[in-house]
Amino acid sequence: MSTTAPVKDYRTGRVVGLAATAALGGFLFGYDSAVINGATSAIKSLFGLSDIAIGFVVSIALIGSAIGAWFAGSLADRYGRRRVMLVAAALFLVAAIGQAFPFGVADLMLWRFIGGAGIGVASVMAPMYIAEIAPAPIRGRMGSLQQFAIVIGIFATGLVNYLVLQAAGGNARNTWLLGLEAWQWMFLSMVIPAVIYALLVLRIPESPRYLVAIGEPAKAAQVLSTIYTVDVTPMVDDIEQSLQGDHKPRFSDIRGRTLGLMPIVWIGIMLSAFQQFVGINAVFYYSNTIWESVGFSESQAFQTSLITTGINVLFTIVAIALVDRVGRKPLLLIGSAGMVLTLATLTWIFGTAPVNADGQPVLADGPDVVALIAFNAYVAFFAATWGPIVWVLLGEMFPNRIRATALAVAASAQWIANFLVSTSFPELAGISLGLAYGIFTAFAVLSIPFVMKYIRETKGVTLEDMGELEGARAA
Repeated sequence: MSTTAPVKDYRTGRVVGLAATAALGGFLFGYDSAVINGATSAIKSLFGLSDIAIGFVVSIALIGSAIGAWFAGSLADRYGRRRVMLVAAALFLVAAIGQAFPFGVADLMLWRFIGGAGIGVASVMAPMYIAEIAPAPIRGRMGSLQQFAIVIGIFATGLVNYLVLQAAGGNARNTWLLGLEAWQWMFLSMVIPAVIYALLVLRIPESPRYLVAIGEPAKAAQVLSTIYTVDVTPMVDDIEQSLQGDHKPRFSDIRGRTLGLMPIVWIGIMLSAFQQFVGINAVFYYSNTIWESVGFSESQAFQTSLITTGINVLFTIVAIALVDRVGRKPLLLIGSAGMVLTLATLTWIFGTAPVNADGQPVLADGPDVVALIAFNAYVAFFAATWGPIVWVLLGEMFPNRIRATALAVAASAQWIANFLVSTSFPELAGISLGLAYGIFTAFAVLSIPFVMKYIRETKGVTLEDMGELEGARAA
Protein backbone atom coordinates (compact mmCIF):
# COMPACT_ATOMS: atom_id res chain seq x y z
CA MET A 1 0.00 0.00 0.00
CA SER A 2 1.12 3.58 -0.56
CA THR A 3 2.56 6.08 1.88
CA THR A 4 -0.08 8.34 3.44
CA ALA A 5 0.08 11.43 5.59
CA PRO A 6 -0.71 11.07 9.30
CA VAL A 7 -4.34 11.65 10.10
CA LYS A 8 -3.98 15.26 11.29
CA ASP A 9 -1.11 16.40 9.09
CA TYR A 10 -3.26 18.57 6.84
CA ARG A 11 -4.81 22.03 7.02
CA THR A 12 -8.52 21.48 7.54
CA GLY A 13 -9.44 25.10 6.85
CA ARG A 14 -7.63 25.06 3.51
CA VAL A 15 -9.33 21.81 2.47
CA VAL A 16 -12.78 23.09 3.47
CA GLY A 17 -12.23 26.29 1.49
CA LEU A 18 -11.23 24.44 -1.68
CA ALA A 19 -14.02 21.86 -1.33
CA ALA A 20 -16.65 24.53 -0.62
CA THR A 21 -15.64 26.45 -3.76
CA ALA A 22 -15.95 23.35 -5.91
CA ALA A 23 -19.24 22.46 -4.21
CA LEU A 24 -20.65 25.86 -5.20
CA GLY A 25 -21.07 24.21 -8.60
CA GLY A 26 -23.48 21.89 -6.80
CA PHE A 27 -25.38 24.91 -5.48
CA LEU A 28 -25.83 26.14 -9.06
CA PHE A 29 -26.70 22.57 -10.06
CA GLY A 30 -29.56 22.57 -7.51
CA TYR A 31 -30.55 26.17 -8.20
CA ASP A 32 -30.82 25.77 -11.97
CA SER A 33 -32.60 22.42 -11.63
CA ALA A 34 -35.38 23.92 -9.52
CA VAL A 35 -35.65 27.53 -10.76
CA ILE A 36 -38.04 26.53 -13.55
CA ASN A 37 -40.65 25.42 -10.98
CA GLY A 38 -41.65 28.99 -10.12
CA ALA A 39 -41.80 30.07 -13.75
CA THR A 40 -43.59 27.09 -15.33
CA SER A 41 -47.13 28.48 -15.18
CA ALA A 42 -46.04 31.88 -16.50
CA ILE A 43 -44.12 30.35 -19.42
CA LYS A 44 -47.03 28.05 -20.22
CA SER A 45 -49.38 31.05 -20.30
CA LEU A 46 -46.99 33.32 -22.20
CA PHE A 47 -46.41 30.90 -25.08
CA GLY A 48 -49.74 29.05 -24.93
CA LEU A 49 -48.09 25.67 -24.34
CA SER A 50 -49.86 22.37 -23.77
CA ASP A 51 -49.06 20.14 -20.78
CA ILE A 52 -46.89 17.93 -23.00
CA ALA A 53 -45.03 20.91 -24.46
CA ILE A 54 -44.26 22.53 -21.11
CA GLY A 55 -43.18 19.13 -19.81
CA PHE A 56 -40.63 18.90 -22.61
CA VAL A 57 -39.43 22.47 -22.00
CA VAL A 58 -38.76 21.49 -18.38
CA SER A 59 -37.22 18.08 -19.04
CA ILE A 60 -34.92 19.06 -21.93
CA ALA A 61 -32.51 20.37 -19.28
CA LEU A 62 -32.01 16.76 -18.17
CA ILE A 63 -30.93 15.79 -21.69
CA GLY A 64 -28.46 18.67 -21.61
CA SER A 65 -27.24 17.44 -18.22
CA ALA A 66 -26.55 13.95 -19.57
CA ILE A 67 -24.59 15.35 -22.53
CA GLY A 68 -22.72 17.87 -20.37
CA ALA A 69 -21.71 15.14 -17.93
CA TRP A 70 -20.63 12.84 -20.78
CA PHE A 71 -18.12 15.34 -22.16
CA ALA A 72 -17.00 16.82 -18.83
CA GLY A 73 -14.53 14.03 -18.09
CA SER A 74 -12.64 14.24 -21.36
CA LEU A 75 -12.58 18.04 -21.17
CA ALA A 76 -11.25 17.86 -17.60
CA ASP A 77 -8.44 15.54 -18.67
CA ARG A 78 -7.55 17.76 -21.62
CA TYR A 79 -7.89 21.25 -20.17
CA GLY A 80 -7.86 20.77 -16.40
CA ARG A 81 -10.44 20.77 -13.66
CA ARG A 82 -10.45 24.54 -13.03
CA ARG A 83 -11.00 25.52 -16.65
CA VAL A 84 -13.92 23.16 -17.01
CA MET A 85 -15.48 24.52 -13.80
CA LEU A 86 -15.23 27.95 -15.40
CA VAL A 87 -17.02 26.55 -18.45
CA ALA A 88 -19.82 25.37 -16.15
CA ALA A 89 -20.07 28.86 -14.62
CA ALA A 90 -20.26 30.40 -18.11
CA LEU A 91 -23.01 27.96 -19.14
CA PHE A 92 -25.04 28.84 -16.02
CA LEU A 93 -24.59 32.56 -16.69
CA VAL A 94 -25.60 32.37 -20.35
CA ALA A 95 -28.56 30.11 -19.56
CA ALA A 96 -29.83 32.45 -16.84
CA ILE A 97 -29.88 35.44 -19.17
CA GLY A 98 -31.20 33.47 -22.15
CA GLN A 99 -34.09 31.93 -20.19
CA ALA A 100 -35.05 35.37 -18.87
CA PHE A 101 -35.28 36.87 -22.37
CA PRO A 102 -36.48 34.15 -24.78
CA PHE A 103 -37.74 35.13 -28.23
CA GLY A 104 -39.87 32.02 -28.44
CA VAL A 105 -40.21 28.40 -27.33
CA ALA A 106 -37.37 27.16 -29.56
CA ASP A 107 -34.65 29.36 -28.08
CA LEU A 108 -36.10 28.91 -24.57
CA MET A 109 -35.50 25.18 -24.97
CA LEU A 110 -31.99 25.94 -26.22
CA TRP A 111 -31.23 27.97 -23.08
CA ARG A 112 -32.75 25.23 -20.93
CA PHE A 113 -30.50 22.72 -22.70
CA ILE A 114 -27.43 24.92 -22.15
CA GLY A 115 -28.28 25.32 -18.47
CA GLY A 116 -28.70 21.56 -18.24
CA ALA A 117 -25.27 21.10 -19.79
CA GLY A 118 -23.87 23.34 -17.06
CA ILE A 119 -25.57 21.14 -14.46
CA GLY A 120 -24.07 18.03 -16.05
CA VAL A 121 -20.58 19.51 -16.10
CA ALA A 122 -20.86 20.68 -12.48
CA SER A 123 -22.16 17.25 -11.40
CA VAL A 124 -18.88 15.73 -12.61
CA MET A 125 -16.38 18.44 -11.73
CA ALA A 126 -17.36 19.07 -8.10
CA PRO A 127 -16.99 15.47 -6.81
CA MET A 128 -13.89 14.94 -8.97
CA TYR A 129 -12.03 18.01 -7.73
CA ILE A 130 -13.06 17.50 -4.10
CA ALA A 131 -11.93 13.88 -4.13
CA GLU A 132 -8.60 14.85 -5.66
CA ILE A 133 -7.70 17.54 -3.10
CA ALA A 134 -9.22 16.11 0.11
CA PRO A 135 -7.14 13.96 2.51
CA ALA A 136 -8.53 10.45 2.94
CA PRO A 137 -9.67 10.88 6.60
CA ILE A 138 -12.08 13.71 5.71
CA ARG A 139 -12.72 13.00 2.02
CA GLY A 140 -16.20 11.66 2.68
CA ARG A 141 -17.29 14.76 4.57
CA MET A 142 -15.80 17.03 1.93
CA GLY A 143 -17.43 15.01 -0.86
CA SER A 144 -20.78 15.26 0.90
CA LEU A 145 -20.59 19.04 0.54
CA GLN A 146 -21.61 18.50 -3.09
CA GLN A 147 -25.01 17.11 -2.13
CA PHE A 148 -25.37 19.63 0.69
CA ALA A 149 -24.79 22.45 -1.80
CA ILE A 150 -27.35 20.91 -4.18
CA VAL A 151 -30.10 20.77 -1.55
CA ILE A 152 -29.24 24.29 -0.35
CA GLY A 153 -29.49 25.43 -3.98
CA ILE A 154 -32.94 23.84 -4.31
CA PHE A 155 -34.05 25.45 -1.05
CA ALA A 156 -32.64 28.84 -2.08
CA THR A 157 -34.47 28.68 -5.40
CA GLY A 158 -37.79 28.06 -3.67
CA LEU A 159 -37.15 30.93 -1.28
CA VAL A 160 -36.08 33.39 -4.00
CA ASN A 161 -38.98 32.42 -6.24
CA TYR A 162 -41.39 32.92 -3.34
CA LEU A 163 -39.94 36.34 -2.43
CA VAL A 164 -39.99 37.51 -6.05
CA LEU A 165 -43.56 36.28 -6.46
CA GLN A 166 -44.71 38.07 -3.31
CA ALA A 167 -42.94 41.29 -4.31
CA ALA A 168 -44.65 41.15 -7.70
CA GLY A 169 -48.11 40.78 -6.20
CA GLY A 170 -48.49 37.00 -6.24
CA ASN A 171 -48.49 36.43 -10.01
CA ALA A 172 -45.40 35.45 -12.00
CA ARG A 173 -46.74 37.35 -15.03
CA ASN A 174 -46.93 40.63 -13.12
CA THR A 175 -44.47 43.35 -14.10
CA TRP A 176 -41.94 44.12 -11.39
CA LEU A 177 -38.53 45.87 -11.43
CA LEU A 178 -37.26 47.54 -14.63
CA GLY A 179 -40.42 46.58 -16.48
CA LEU A 180 -39.60 42.84 -16.35
CA GLU A 181 -42.09 40.19 -15.31
CA ALA A 182 -41.55 38.27 -12.07
CA TRP A 183 -40.68 34.98 -13.82
CA GLN A 184 -37.84 36.73 -15.68
CA TRP A 185 -36.32 37.85 -12.38
CA MET A 186 -36.49 34.27 -11.14
CA PHE A 187 -34.09 33.25 -13.91
CA LEU A 188 -31.94 36.38 -13.62
CA SER A 189 -31.39 35.69 -9.91
CA MET A 190 -29.06 32.87 -10.97
CA VAL A 191 -26.60 35.38 -12.46
CA ILE A 192 -25.29 36.32 -9.01
CA PRO A 193 -24.21 32.84 -7.81
CA ALA A 194 -22.84 32.04 -11.30
CA VAL A 195 -20.54 35.10 -11.20
CA ILE A 196 -19.49 34.36 -7.60
CA TYR A 197 -18.69 30.76 -8.57
CA ALA A 198 -16.51 31.90 -11.48
CA LEU A 199 -14.61 34.41 -9.35
CA LEU A 200 -13.95 31.86 -6.60
CA VAL A 201 -12.83 29.17 -9.06
CA LEU A 202 -10.22 31.60 -10.40
CA ARG A 203 -8.70 31.68 -6.90
CA ILE A 204 -8.30 27.93 -6.34
CA PRO A 205 -5.37 25.82 -7.60
CA GLU A 206 -5.52 23.11 -10.21
CA SER A 207 -5.96 19.51 -9.04
CA PRO A 208 -2.59 17.94 -8.13
CA ARG A 209 -3.66 14.69 -9.83
CA TYR A 210 -4.21 16.55 -13.10
CA LEU A 211 -0.91 18.39 -12.78
CA VAL A 212 0.95 15.10 -12.37
CA ALA A 213 -0.94 13.64 -15.34
CA ILE A 214 0.29 16.46 -17.63
CA GLY A 215 3.88 16.18 -16.45
CA GLU A 216 3.95 18.99 -13.86
CA PRO A 217 4.91 17.16 -10.62
CA ALA A 218 6.62 20.25 -9.15
CA LYS A 219 3.40 22.27 -9.46
CA ALA A 220 1.46 19.36 -7.98
CA ALA A 221 3.84 19.35 -5.01
CA GLN A 222 3.26 23.07 -4.52
CA VAL A 223 -0.51 22.54 -4.39
CA LEU A 224 -0.22 19.60 -1.99
CA SER A 225 2.11 21.65 0.24
CA THR A 226 -0.71 24.16 0.79
CA ILE A 227 -2.91 21.30 2.03
CA TYR A 228 -0.50 19.08 3.98
CA THR A 229 2.00 20.00 6.68
CA VAL A 230 4.39 17.14 5.92
CA ASP A 231 6.76 16.30 3.08
CA VAL A 232 4.52 15.70 0.04
CA THR A 233 7.18 14.07 -2.15
CA PRO A 234 5.95 10.52 -1.38
CA MET A 235 2.41 11.59 -2.29
CA VAL A 236 3.52 12.92 -5.67
CA ASP A 237 5.41 9.66 -6.26
CA ASP A 238 2.29 7.67 -5.38
CA ILE A 239 0.21 9.70 -7.81
CA GLU A 240 2.73 9.17 -10.61
CA GLN A 241 2.78 5.43 -9.93
CA SER A 242 -1.02 5.18 -9.82
CA LEU A 243 -1.41 6.82 -13.22
CA GLN A 244 0.77 4.13 -14.82
CA GLY A 245 0.42 5.16 -18.40
CA ASP A 246 2.39 6.85 -21.12
CA HIS A 247 -0.65 8.28 -22.93
CA LYS A 248 -3.25 10.88 -22.13
CA PRO A 249 -6.52 9.55 -20.64
CA ARG A 250 -9.06 8.47 -23.24
CA PHE A 251 -12.39 6.68 -23.41
CA SER A 252 -10.78 3.41 -24.45
CA ASP A 253 -9.15 3.24 -20.98
CA ILE A 254 -12.48 2.20 -19.43
CA ARG A 255 -13.27 -0.51 -21.94
CA GLY A 256 -13.44 -4.06 -20.66
CA ARG A 257 -14.80 -7.50 -21.33
CA THR A 258 -18.09 -6.98 -19.50
CA LEU A 259 -20.45 -5.54 -22.13
CA GLY A 260 -17.69 -3.28 -23.38
CA LEU A 261 -16.82 -1.58 -20.08
CA MET A 262 -14.68 -2.31 -17.03
CA PRO A 263 -16.67 -3.85 -14.13
CA ILE A 264 -15.92 -0.85 -11.87
CA VAL A 265 -17.49 1.46 -14.47
CA TRP A 266 -20.64 -0.65 -14.62
CA ILE A 267 -20.81 -0.52 -10.82
CA GLY A 268 -20.66 3.27 -11.00
CA ILE A 269 -23.41 3.32 -13.64
CA MET A 270 -25.65 1.01 -11.58
CA LEU A 271 -24.99 3.02 -8.43
CA SER A 272 -26.11 6.16 -10.27
CA ALA A 273 -29.17 4.43 -11.70
CA PHE A 274 -30.32 3.08 -8.32
CA GLN A 275 -30.02 6.57 -6.81
CA GLN A 276 -32.62 7.76 -9.33
CA PHE A 277 -34.80 4.65 -9.65
CA VAL A 278 -35.82 4.81 -5.97
CA GLY A 279 -37.82 7.84 -7.09
CA ILE A 280 -36.30 10.78 -5.25
CA ASN A 281 -36.60 13.30 -8.08
CA ALA A 282 -40.20 12.34 -8.74
CA VAL A 283 -40.76 13.32 -5.11
CA PHE A 284 -39.18 16.74 -5.52
CA TYR A 285 -40.41 17.55 -9.03
CA TYR A 286 -44.02 16.56 -8.29
CA SER A 287 -44.43 16.77 -4.50
CA ASN A 288 -47.07 19.54 -4.62
CA THR A 289 -49.00 17.65 -7.28
CA ILE A 290 -48.83 14.41 -5.28
CA TRP A 291 -50.29 15.95 -2.13
CA GLU A 292 -52.97 17.91 -3.98
CA SER A 293 -53.99 14.72 -5.79
CA VAL A 294 -54.68 12.93 -2.50
CA GLY A 295 -56.86 15.67 -1.06
CA PHE A 296 -54.52 18.27 0.42
CA SER A 297 -55.30 21.91 -0.35
CA GLU A 298 -52.84 23.95 -2.42
CA SER A 299 -51.67 25.75 0.73
CA GLN A 300 -51.23 22.48 2.63
CA ALA A 301 -49.33 20.96 -0.30
CA PHE A 302 -46.95 23.93 -0.39
CA GLN A 303 -46.32 23.72 3.37
CA THR A 304 -45.75 19.98 3.15
CA SER A 305 -43.24 20.40 0.32
CA LEU A 306 -41.43 23.11 2.28
CA ILE A 307 -41.14 20.74 5.25
CA THR A 308 -39.79 18.04 2.94
CA THR A 309 -37.15 20.39 1.55
CA GLY A 310 -36.07 21.34 5.08
CA ILE A 311 -35.77 17.67 6.06
CA ASN A 312 -33.65 17.08 2.95
CA VAL A 313 -31.21 19.79 4.08
CA LEU A 314 -31.15 18.65 7.73
CA PHE A 315 -30.43 14.99 7.01
CA THR A 316 -27.77 15.83 4.44
CA ILE A 317 -25.92 17.40 7.39
CA VAL A 318 -26.37 14.08 9.21
CA ALA A 319 -24.64 12.34 6.28
CA ILE A 320 -21.72 14.78 6.46
CA ALA A 321 -21.30 13.94 10.15
CA LEU A 322 -21.43 10.16 9.65
CA VAL A 323 -19.80 9.33 6.32
CA ASP A 324 -16.19 9.23 7.57
CA ARG A 325 -17.16 7.55 10.85
CA VAL A 326 -19.66 4.90 9.82
CA GLY A 327 -18.42 4.41 6.27
CA ARG A 328 -20.02 4.50 2.82
CA LYS A 329 -21.31 0.94 2.49
CA PRO A 330 -23.09 0.71 5.88
CA LEU A 331 -24.86 4.02 5.26
CA LEU A 332 -26.05 2.85 1.84
CA LEU A 333 -27.46 -0.35 3.36
CA ILE A 334 -29.19 1.58 6.16
CA GLY A 335 -30.65 3.96 3.58
CA SER A 336 -31.88 1.13 1.37
CA ALA A 337 -33.57 -0.63 4.29
CA GLY A 338 -35.21 2.60 5.43
CA MET A 339 -36.43 3.42 1.94
CA VAL A 340 -37.88 -0.08 1.51
CA LEU A 341 -39.90 0.33 4.70
CA THR A 342 -41.15 3.86 3.96
CA LEU A 343 -41.83 3.33 0.25
CA ALA A 344 -43.67 0.09 0.98
CA THR A 345 -45.83 1.98 3.49
CA LEU A 346 -46.65 4.64 0.90
CA THR A 347 -47.37 1.95 -1.70
CA TRP A 348 -49.85 0.28 0.63
CA ILE A 349 -51.55 3.56 1.65
CA PHE A 350 -51.88 4.93 -1.89
CA GLY A 351 -52.80 1.54 -3.30
CA THR A 352 -55.59 0.77 -0.83
CA ALA A 353 -57.09 4.27 -0.42
CA PRO A 354 -60.53 4.96 -1.95
CA VAL A 355 -60.45 6.95 -5.18
CA ASN A 356 -62.38 10.00 -6.33
CA ALA A 357 -64.11 10.61 -9.67
CA ASP A 358 -60.76 11.35 -11.29
CA GLY A 359 -59.32 8.04 -10.11
CA GLN A 360 -57.03 9.70 -7.56
CA PRO A 361 -56.67 8.25 -4.02
CA VAL A 362 -58.31 10.22 -1.21
CA LEU A 363 -56.69 9.97 2.21
CA ALA A 364 -58.91 10.31 5.27
CA ASP A 365 -57.81 11.28 8.78
CA GLY A 366 -55.26 8.73 9.95
CA PRO A 367 -53.83 7.45 6.67
CA ASP A 368 -52.94 11.01 5.64
CA VAL A 369 -50.80 11.47 8.77
CA VAL A 370 -49.11 8.08 8.25
CA ALA A 371 -48.46 8.96 4.59
CA LEU A 372 -46.98 12.31 5.56
CA ILE A 373 -44.68 10.72 8.13
CA ALA A 374 -43.61 7.92 5.77
CA PHE A 375 -43.04 10.39 2.93
CA ASN A 376 -40.72 12.60 4.98
CA ALA A 377 -39.00 9.61 6.60
CA TYR A 378 -38.23 8.35 3.09
CA VAL A 379 -36.65 11.70 2.21
CA ALA A 380 -34.68 11.62 5.47
CA PHE A 381 -33.27 8.15 4.77
CA PHE A 382 -32.32 9.18 1.23
CA ALA A 383 -30.77 12.49 2.28
CA ALA A 384 -28.65 10.86 4.99
CA THR A 385 -27.40 8.08 2.74
CA TRP A 386 -27.95 7.61 -0.99
CA GLY A 387 -28.15 11.32 -1.81
CA PRO A 388 -24.63 12.36 -0.76
CA ILE A 389 -22.91 8.97 -0.51
CA VAL A 390 -23.33 8.20 -4.21
CA TRP A 391 -21.57 11.46 -5.12
CA VAL A 392 -18.79 10.69 -2.62
CA LEU A 393 -18.27 7.23 -4.11
CA LEU A 394 -18.37 8.44 -7.71
CA GLY A 395 -15.65 10.95 -6.89
CA GLU A 396 -13.35 8.46 -5.21
CA MET A 397 -14.09 4.87 -6.30
CA PHE A 398 -12.30 4.94 -9.66
CA PRO A 399 -8.51 4.59 -10.05
CA ASN A 400 -6.67 7.82 -10.91
CA ARG A 401 -6.01 6.95 -14.55
CA ILE A 402 -9.70 6.50 -15.41
CA ARG A 403 -11.42 8.74 -12.83
CA ALA A 404 -12.44 11.59 -15.12
CA THR A 405 -13.79 9.39 -17.91
CA ALA A 406 -15.49 6.84 -15.63
CA LEU A 407 -17.10 9.53 -13.48
CA ALA A 408 -18.39 11.29 -16.59
CA VAL A 409 -20.01 8.10 -17.87
CA ALA A 410 -21.57 7.30 -14.47
CA ALA A 411 -22.89 10.85 -14.02
CA SER A 412 -24.31 10.84 -17.53
CA ALA A 413 -26.12 7.59 -16.72
CA GLN A 414 -27.54 9.26 -13.63
CA TRP A 415 -29.05 12.07 -15.68
CA ILE A 416 -30.52 9.62 -18.17
CA ALA A 417 -32.09 7.69 -15.28
CA ASN A 418 -33.38 10.97 -13.85
CA PHE A 419 -34.98 11.79 -17.21
CA LEU A 420 -36.64 8.36 -17.41
CA VAL A 421 -38.08 8.59 -13.90
CA SER A 422 -39.20 12.22 -14.23
CA THR A 423 -40.96 11.73 -17.55
CA SER A 424 -42.58 8.38 -16.70
CA PHE A 425 -43.81 9.25 -13.21
CA PRO A 426 -46.81 11.40 -14.26
CA GLU A 427 -48.07 8.59 -16.49
CA LEU A 428 -47.54 5.95 -13.79
CA ALA A 429 -49.14 8.16 -11.15
CA GLY A 430 -52.07 8.72 -13.50
CA ILE A 431 -52.65 4.98 -13.53
CA SER A 432 -52.03 4.57 -9.80
CA LEU A 433 -49.82 6.26 -7.21
CA GLY A 434 -49.61 2.84 -5.59
CA LEU A 435 -48.12 1.42 -8.81
CA ALA A 436 -45.55 4.23 -9.05
CA TYR A 437 -44.43 3.83 -5.46
CA GLY A 438 -44.48 0.04 -5.80
CA ILE A 439 -41.89 0.32 -8.58
CA PHE A 440 -39.73 2.62 -6.44
CA THR A 441 -40.02 0.09 -3.59
CA ALA A 442 -38.86 -2.73 -5.86
CA PHE A 443 -35.72 -0.81 -6.83
CA ALA A 444 -35.02 -0.01 -3.18
CA VAL A 445 -35.21 -3.74 -2.43
CA LEU A 446 -32.87 -4.57 -5.32
CA SER A 447 -30.36 -1.97 -4.16
CA ILE A 448 -29.61 -4.01 -1.02
CA PRO A 449 -28.03 -7.08 -2.70
CA PHE A 450 -26.33 -4.76 -5.19
CA VAL A 451 -24.58 -2.81 -2.42
CA MET A 452 -23.74 -5.94 -0.45
CA LYS A 453 -22.09 -7.67 -3.42
CA TYR A 454 -20.52 -4.91 -5.48
CA ILE A 455 -19.76 -1.87 -3.31
CA ARG A 456 -16.36 -1.88 -1.60
CA GLU A 457 -15.78 0.31 1.44
CA THR A 458 -13.53 3.27 0.56
CA LYS A 459 -13.46 5.02 3.94
CA GLY A 460 -9.88 6.10 4.69
CA VAL A 461 -8.47 4.67 1.43
CA THR A 462 -6.26 7.10 -0.50
CA LEU A 463 -7.11 7.76 -4.12
CA GLU A 464 -3.79 6.24 -5.13
CA ASP A 465 -4.81 2.97 -3.45
CA MET A 466 -8.13 2.74 -5.32
CA GLY A 467 -6.35 0.85 -8.11
CA GLU A 468 -5.21 -1.79 -5.61
CA LEU A 469 -8.73 -2.04 -4.19
CA GLU A 470 -10.05 -2.63 -7.71
CA GLY A 471 -7.32 -5.18 -8.31
CA ALA A 472 -8.41 -7.07 -5.22
CA ARG A 473 -11.99 -7.06 -6.56
CA ALA A 474 -10.86 -8.49 -9.87
CA ALA A 475 -8.83 -11.16 -8.11
